[in-house]
Amino acid sequence: MTLKTKNIVYWTTTALIAFFIGSGGVAQVAQFKGNPHGVVPLLGYPMYFFAILGFWKMLGAIAILVPRYPRLKEWAYAGIFFDLTGAAASCAAVGGYGAYAFHVLAPLILAGLTVASWALRPPSRTIGILLPAKDSVPV
Repeated sequence: MTLKTKNIVYWTTTALIAFFIGSGGVAQVAQFKGNPHGVVPLLGYPMYFFAILGFWKMLGAIAILVPRYPRLKEWAYAGIFFDLTGAAASCAAVGGYGAYAFHVLAPLILAGLTVASWALRPPSRTIGILLPAKDSVPV
């Protein structure tokens, strides 16, 4: 993959994640009626939980978009991944199949995009290298 292609795929996946997580967070904070809270009675979580979650989603979307702050980005990506996989697991645990299959599959697809965005980050947005070179000397 060329550097230009990698950069395009990175920004595409990052923009999609920031849009879906950020807009969902705004809707949850505002308790917007059009937000898919149809699963709230099914899951049994209180509405204030979604407001708290929405606040952190908004901050996470901002964190992955702004320049610098690589450690903050690591935490934001982790939080977004945990949110999405937790949402899928919660829906699956209460019978998220059939009419609710979307509520299981959509977060898993977004979790995949989150991992892709994280993996394709440019060096300026990472803390350091994941695996050191074989011939490097331990410090």
